[in-house]
Amino acid sequence: MTEDTNFAQLSPRLSLGDAEPDRNLALELVRVTEAAAIASSPWVGLGDKNAADGSAVDAMRSLLSTVNFNGVVVIGEGEKDEAPMLFNGEHVGNGGGGPEVDVAVDPIDGTRLTALGINNALSVLAVAERGSMFDPSAVFYMDKLVTGPEAADLVDLRLPTKQNLHLIAKAKNKPISQVTVCVLDRPRHQGLIEEIRAAGARTKIILDGDVAGAIAATREDTGVDALMGVGGTPEGIVTACAIRALGGVIQGRLWPQDDEEKQRAIDAGHDLDRVLTTTDLVTSDNCYFAATGITDGDLLRGVRYKDNTIRTQSIVMRSKSGTIRFVDGEHQARKWEPYTR
Repeated sequence: MTEDTNFAQLSPRLSLGDAEPDRNLALELVRVTEAAAIASSPWVGLGDKNAADGSAVDAMRSLLSTVNFNGVVVIGEGEKDEAPMLFNGEHVGNGGGGPEVDVAVDPIDGTRLTALGINNALSVLAVAERGSMFDPSAVFYMDKLVTGPEAADLVDLRLPTKQNLHLIAKAKNKPISQVTVCVLDRPRHQGLIEEIRAAGARTKIILDGDVAGAIAATREDTGVDALMGVGGTPEGIVTACAIRALGGVIQGRLWPQDDEEKQRAIDAGHDLDRVLTTTDLVTSDNCYFAATGITDGDLLRGVRYKDNTIRTQSIVMRSKSGTIRFVDGEHQARKWEPYTR
């Protein structure tokens, strides 16, 4: 196991609120994302993203039942009727009287990446104090701007792209030609990509997996200075938990796909012109983020097999202490059985 920032602040007993779990919550969460990553790994490159996701969901749900907290899934796989497991509103945890928490899950951030064997697929989990995660009310996308601590207080999603890029360049003391922006490869982003390049900056186009892209935008030495564009609202909330520990900022504005979704958002009381900040998406300053690599990527190595062992690499963060921990895991290999539901 390797370590990163503020390891000394990570006590043997971590807690949310007043109730302390008996075991290290951070490492319990890593066990959950490890299980999901390992379960999905046999499907890497086989072209069946639904089977990969199903395996990851089942494994994550099983391990969540052992964690010492009383959790409610706020950001899950969908509504109960559409998602047999890990649906929004589902209660998770071992029921042992641990802390009351909100839970955001993404068993695979990058199902297509997993199916195609492409880099940057992750299994992701975030936990925060109960009632602190933003409820997007079934608005599945948001326009996002993510950057690191240097420019966090300068950028504004309402500003023109060119102006934000120059603010980032100035804050990082580099020419605009050395600023790199991560953008999802979607037709809707063609105009944004042209604006970024016209401003003199570079683009890093990714197929999927904007959680990894957003985290890269906040960390040093990743070669990414910002993430821009429309991506999943659930991924934005998960990312906010990580940014609480990393520093930097995520700004988002809800982006309904059609009039029906727009009306649902208005009926739920959302202001569609409002720019949501990191602290709007997760109001608690005591939250956890865990991720395990499924395929190799900029943030983590993917699942690897050697002899009778499975090797994983994970990251876990706690915002209250600013602790960031990298965990290299080695697990006994078991016979793989195809996913069925």
